[in-house]
Amino acid sequence: MEIKDARSLPSIAQEDLRQKAIKAVMDGKKQVEIAEILNVTRQAVGKWVSKYRTEGEESLKAKRKGRPEGGKLLPWQAAQIANTLIDRHPEQMKLPFYLWTREAVAQLIEQRFGIQLSVWTVGIIVKELTPPLLAE
Repeated sequence: MEIKDARSLPSIAQEDLRQKAIKAVMDGKKQVEIAEILNVTRQAVGKWVSKYRTEGEESLKAKRKGRPEGGKLLPWQAAQIANTLIDRHPEQMKLPFYLWTREAVAQLIEQRFGIQLSVWTVGIIVKELTPPLLAE
């Protein structure tokens, strides 16, 4: 029997599969049997059961796919951050850093605008905001 990749299913169908698997485990069926019945891998069933035991019913729910919303600075916000990086030190902004690091800038953005950005994204923003130090 060919095992189907459940990631290709819609979110609601994935949630239904997880719920069926957990119910079957709670009814005493073996994970290998459940995997065969649902046409998924036994490792997938094992992960679902493990997450269910640690995180509960919430871990079975369908989650939004794609890029998270709201993780973008507007131009005027980016300009304010750039001015702060030039004019101030992290200590002056009541941040627990001595130098401007990507982590420090991420905390500044969250403190000032309530926007959470990854350190990687902050690195790109800082690179765009700051002029090169050496002329080519």
